[in-house]
Amino acid sequence: MSKEIAQSQSTVDPFELLQIVPNPDGTITRNMSIPLVAADPVDNVVRSKDVPLNQSNNTWVRIFLPRQAFDFSSTTKLPLIIDFHSGGFIIGSAAISLFHEFCSNIALELPAVVVSVEYRLAPEHRLPAAYDDAMEVLHWIKNTQEDWLMKYADFSNCFLMGSSAGGNIAYQAGIRATSEVDNLLPLKIRGLILLFPFFGGVKRTESEIRLVNDRVFPTCLTDLMWELSLPMGSDRDHEYSNPTLGGGSKIIEKIRLLGWKVMVSGCDGDPLIDRQIELAKIMEKEGVEVVSYFEEGHYHGADVIDPAKRKELVLHIKKFLVLQNSDCLPEK
Repeated sequence: MSKEIAQSQSTVDPFELLQIVPNPDGTITRNMSIPLVAADPVDNVVRSKDVPLNQSNNTWVRIFLPRQAFDFSSTTKLPLIIDFHSGGFIIGSAAISLFHEFCSNIALELPAVVVSVEYRLAPEHRLPAAYDDAMEVLHWIKNTQEDWLMKYADFSNCFLMGSSAGGNIAYQAGIRATSEVDNLLPLKIRGLILLFPFFGGVKRTESEIRLVNDRVFPTCLTDLMWELSLPMGSDRDHEYSNPTLGGGSKIIEKIRLLGWKVMVSGCDGDPLIDRQIELAKIMEKEGVEVVSYFEEGHYHGADVIDPAKRKELVLHIKKFLVLQNSDCLPEK
């Protein structure tokens, strides 16, 4: 463990918590046993299937198609949500049962077509590899002949969504996409949905100090994740980690000019909440319409992990999509 991580004053061993072991070649061995589920293309409620993205990178997407898609006329299409899973950039998969269930629920309840992305993980593939994979997904969708997307997804009504590290990816991919708007047509992004997004910085915030030994997301764990995922030699004030440094990226203005709306969620039981609030305030200052959803209590990731909280989150996302475009959600 690095000196920097040791100085976080945490009483938790982040390697043990994540059940990972560092290897001499810079890779890690992941020992955590996490249930995976296969896609089900014939389910009567929400169908799902896996489609290769880049076989050389072993990336793919899992598409979720809710039953409502078959209830509408052929001229009615559903909003398209591109989702990036959590895991601190170093663990996780779109096939994990928790993430599969979350995307399936989002697809059914909104309703929407959801594309869940299997991106490359660090430290084997450090950032910006995950951002590159996110952009590759956008270009793949733009050119796809994939039947489910062509028939049922409204390419002009697309949202980038992610939880924790996935929220960071959605944000960074959105920033990149602002410079490729014309090149991505007919895919048209309308907004970002950042669920308890993962950002950091060298200087500790009040919430990071207060929750240094948080049982779910202690500061030493976030430090380790950044150490393993940022470009070699970078600290937590890298632009990938700290988008608020120096007042935030000037490119946020492009989000405003494009008329995108941004949803940011979090809770005060999450060590990252101060950074999430700061990013929301900076975007608001730049004139971006931000919908903030910050709660008291709970913990990092509760909106995905806890079924009751997930129900509330779905309602907030639905309201957000309706706010962005009053016609974007077909009636059930």
